[in-house]
Amino acid sequence: MRKKILNSSRYDVIVVGGGLSGLTATVALSKCGLSVVLVDRDPAEKVRCADRDGRTTAIAAAGRAMLDALGVWSALANQAEPILDIRVSDGHSPYYLHYDHREVGEQPMGHIIENAHLKRVLMDTVEITPLVERRNGSEIEILEVGTGDVSVVLRDGARLTGCLLVGADGRASQVRNLAGIRATRLDYGQSSMVFTVAHEHPHRGVAHECFLPGGPLAFLPMCGDRSSVVWTEQTEVAKAFFELNDNDLADALSHRFSDILGVLSIEGRRWLYPLSLVHAEKQTAPRLALVGDAAHGIHPVAGQGFNLSLRDIAALAEEAVAAVRLGIDIGGPEVLRRYQTQRRFDTMTLVLATDAINRLFSNDIGPLRLLRSAGLAMVDRIPPLKQAFMRNAMGLMGDLPSMLRGHLP
Repeated sequence: MRKKILNSSRYDVIVVGGGLSGLTATVALSKCGLSVVLVDRDPAEKVRCADRDGRTTAIAAAGRAMLDALGVWSALANQAEPILDIRVSDGHSPYYLHYDHREVGEQPMGHIIENAHLKRVLMDTVEITPLVERRNGSEIEILEVGTGDVSVVLRDGARLTGCLLVGADGRASQVRNLAGIRATRLDYGQSSMVFTVAHEHPHRGVAHECFLPGGPLAFLPMCGDRSSVVWTEQTEVAKAFFELNDNDLADALSHRFSDILGVLSIEGRRWLYPLSLVHAEKQTAPRLALVGDAAHGIHPVAGQGFNLSLRDIAALAEEAVAAVRLGIDIGGPEVLRRYQTQRRFDTMTLVLATDAINRLFSNDIGPLRLLRSAGLAMVDRIPPLKQAFMRNAMGLMGDLPSMLRGHLP
């Protein structure tokens, strides 16, 4: 039986997904002069709960420039801690790789921001941005693609029609499924514990990533003498650590990390996230573009997940604006072909790199351990190679879309 259509509304773009990627895509496309409707399955009061997401997000230098261009950085800056240096080590090996931001310029390599704060600022921006309508507590049930438009029918019977549909609804993307886009899925058998620690000594803007047999352990600098810990272990081991009381967990953490930060104490709640890889076979379908985790949910080992999403959004906005200026349909095949071409290499490179790094380092095999230590030491001693890695981590390599260079297209 066909679903009864209660009303119909038309927009330039329909964005599905109210997470960080969906909110950013909505702001970016509307700032480019496009009318956007944002569809989010969660009610507004639920998504504003500050304690729903205990993670932090690493914003690379290019991502900071983009958020500045979108007019949101000023509201984020006071709770964004600069990443000045990054220290990468392999267990307790004496060899390590040290990235110093001064080797490539004066700006920080990136910033660490709490997800709850980032999301709140993006939501506030969406609410005051012209050309945007929000549909909270709504979920799409039907996707219909025509020759000149695309429509979604919501569970309440409302029909939304636009020129372009953007799927930003995460790893289990309903948009991707309805469009028939297949995805590769890989369970890493690992889970990440995420929590905040206070420490005796200041972090001085240094992020630490220590590779252990069960997975990487990261200390990410936050405002004050605090750091966000992302501790990855095999899932059963992670669950056991997760159940420890605060004092025992802090002791276990200190045993695995050097005493650079002094005495550690757990602050607030903890979260446990299972890790997997999800990679869509393509990022487009007729009148549809995928961004963020809907297209590529990667391992957090390099802290590049949201930055990859920002590159998707910047590229899509650039193509949409170019189409408008040429009088071309923003959801037409040529625009989507160019978007797919732009994103294919970058996406596949990072998917393969994060997967390979996790596999290479998450073990205690003797020959591999020696190879890893030698590799870290070699990169640390070759300045041009190290600088190239740093610029790449900052998102400054290649021909960047306008937003990643700090201005609207």
